[in-house]
Amino acid sequence: MKRFALAFLALFTASALFAQADLQVLAVVKLNKNESITVKQLKTRVEAYQKQRNGTLSVDDRKKVLDAMIQEKLVIQAAAMAGITIPDSTVEQYFLQSVSQSIGKNVTEQEFEQLVKAQTNMSLDEYMKQQSGMSVADYKTYLKNQLIAQQYILSQRQKELQSVSPTDEEIRAFYELNKTSFVWTDMFKMFLVIVPKGTDAEAARIKANSLYDNLKNKKITVNQITVDSKKENSGFQAGDVLVNKSQMSAQQLGISYGDLLELFKNEKGYISDVVEQETNFQFFTIVKKYEAKMLSLSDVVQPETTVTVYDYIKQSLGQQKQMEYLTNAAGEIAASLDTEANVERKKKGADLDKLLNW
Repeated sequence: MKRFALAFLALFTASALFAQADLQVLAVVKLNKNESITVKQLKTRVEAYQKQRNGTLSVDDRKKVLDAMIQEKLVIQAAAMAGITIPDSTVEQYFLQSVSQSIGKNVTEQEFEQLVKAQTNMSLDEYMKQQSGMSVADYKTYLKNQLIAQQYILSQRQKELQSVSPTDEEIRAFYELNKTSFVWTDMFKMFLVIVPKGTDAEAARIKANSLYDNLKNKKITVNQITVDSKKENSGFQAGDVLVNKSQMSAQQLGISYGDLLELFKNEKGYISDVVEQETNFQFFTIVKKYEAKMLSLSDVVQPETTVTVYDYIKQSLGQQKQMEYLTNAAGEIAASLDTEANVERKKKGADLDKLLNW
């Protein structure tokens, strides 16, 4: 019994020591207020990175994470001094964009939570911790800080950023290296007419057949149908759809790839039959066809648009170069703020290594 009591005491003492170690302050950032970074806070961030990388960070890597957290707080405090804030509504918007991209459709937080529960039987917090190492609240705080930091860096380097753009030589070199990516597949532009059934399927059928007959007998034009569809209570929708000869286009149209290939055999002016779907009646006509071809720098990226391949590459490379510039600028600005007057590192050398070797 005595041995059990001693073992329990040892276990309790070890737990208390671990908890005490987690509360130890590693650094204090004091640009405009005192903010501590504890071992526990560093552990949370390290765990998040380890989740993303699917591996364990070394002590040296953990030091780099600590330095990044120090610099992050420095930039956030500098942003506060500059009067830069990000409303919670913006954070929520970016959070929803992030989760929506992860599942391929737009959802609310409640819808995402229900989806997670149905598929994993986890709460949203549990799922976020599993995926990112952070709770929902921690992730949103992290996201908010990132947005504030970006806004501050932009405010400090706006003029320089505007001058960052690719040269003509870089644009042409990128094109030559990626020339085979700039192609048109065989395409056609269809004009699609959809008549929703609503509460009266028979009335919808009559309207769809009337529009079809009038178009086929040339009593009405595609342009006139477009104008009429935009009128209040028109009872139908109509518009252009660009169709590529691809598996993805077949899936989007809800047909097999073989059926899509059959559609491509039709010429300009072809009008389909009226087809009944679960919720509507629809038909289409082919208004234009485009043959597959390699694109030159002066060709437009998509038919009937104005953005050329040259413009597209310039914009893409420009965004890439601006991101690189902002990343470097963030490091430069944070390093300039990381002084002894602004940061007090409580643990250094062997003492720091010991604390980071958990």
